[in-house]
Amino acid sequence: MGKGDKKTKRGKIIMGSYGKTRPGKKKNKEDTTLKVKEKIAPKSKKD
Repeated sequence: MGKGDKKTKRGKIIMGSYGKTRPGKKKNKEDTTLKVKEKIAPKSKKD
């Protein structure tokens, strides 16, 4: 168990992978839904 072990957190950090022991970053759902809504219905431009 150490740097070479794929199942440990330290091993995943060294390898650069994610999984159960080392979860990746979660995307903020609110930010992505706002971006999608803006693309679908862009704000009107005033002259």
